[in-house]
Amino acid sequence: MDSISSSSLNPVVVAMVLASIFALVHSITLRSDTEALQALRRSIDPNMIPPSSYISSWDFTVDPCDSTGAKFLGILCSNPGDNVTNRIVSIELDNAGYDGFLTHNVGNLTELTSLDLSRNQFRGPLPETLRNLKKLTMLSLSGNFFTGGIAGWINGLKNIETIDLSENLLSGPIPARVSELRRLTRMSLANNEFSGRIPDINGLWKLDTLDLGSNMFVGSLPKLPTKLRSLTLSHNQLAGHITELGSLKELRHIDLSDNKFTGSISRSILSLPSLNQLNVSFNQLTSIEVNTHLGSGSPLQVLNAQRNRLQGHLPVSLVNFENLQVINLAYNGLTGRIPLAYGQRLGRPWRSLFLDDNFLSGRIPRQFNSSGSRISGSLGNNCLSCPVTIPICGGGQRPASACIGEIGNQ
Repeated sequence: MDSISSSSLNPVVVAMVLASIFALVHSITLRSDTEALQALRRSIDPNMIPPSSYISSWDFTVDPCDSTGAKFLGILCSNPGDNVTNRIVSIELDNAGYDGFLTHNVGNLTELTSLDLSRNQFRGPLPETLRNLKKLTMLSLSGNFFTGGIAGWINGLKNIETIDLSENLLSGPIPARVSELRRLTRMSLANNEFSGRIPDINGLWKLDTLDLGSNMFVGSLPKLPTKLRSLTLSHNQLAGHITELGSLKELRHIDLSDNKFTGSISRSILSLPSLNQLNVSFNQLTSIEVNTHLGSGSPLQVLNAQRNRLQGHLPVSLVNFENLQVINLAYNGLTGRIPLAYGQRLGRPWRSLFLDDNFLSGRIPRQFNSSGSRISGSLGNNCLSCPVTIPICGGGQRPASACIGEIGNQ
């Protein structure tokens, strides 16, 4: 057999082959880590890898942990010193629109502390080998098309501090063993298709932020950690009372909108010492408890309770909330007069007041006549003496036949 002439070999191909052999023999990166990166790149549609993207810089003719310049962007390695194999400790991709899968090889990256594939087009189920990433502290896979559940792997992330799986197509329940993730400070599973009851997570004593909005959860509120500062459970099918939230003294932001909660907005919630925003709109709540002792010194700025079943008179003591700026009590069953003290708060500091679609009656406080430039909102579709020439009265009032029992209050 004739030998192949060296002149017939493509020098570029020869160089690439030799470089690959050299990389395998003299690699300073653990081989299984390099193979995991190669598997991730192979899983991505090559037509969806822009020339200037991070993945396009992954040149496996050089060692991932020995590369310089614009090679292996998005990758960080350990630096243990001479004669010791390096490990991949961080993968943080750019949002270049990569269309691919997360392969099971990711479970071999056992020194990984950060994995961020957010804002791309990854799809398919998340591999159960994720449970092998015992040192992972940050996992962000938001804004993709991942499917399936999380029960098979999530409790393995013993050192995890931040989990963001929002805006995917994930489904199934949250496993009760999520409460074993004792270092967790932030968890977002919002905008998915999770279902079932939310397990008690009061054991997650470091949890600061919880966002489970826009899923299909049912049942009542779970037991929650006392250090929680931000709670979002909006757009689910949760029911029952919300009074127990009044015991979580560090809450600053509460969004329970678009559920089936009943009962009252209790004074214990409105008196939370750090509460800045409260959104309980689109529920079935029937009363709001505000007494004369509430409000002074409260940081509450936003109160949104529109589209509930609130009954009774407008709470006069809302004027005691010195920082309150946005109030929406529209589309309820509130009756009686608008308190005169409300007029004194228009623009000072109230800048938005929606009381439309109730059964309020009587004359409006005189300050409403000249409030157009100081406040937005509506008093429409009530039973008020409210001239349509006043901007906040736009839309008119209910017909007299719908205000029987209220006309006498005018």
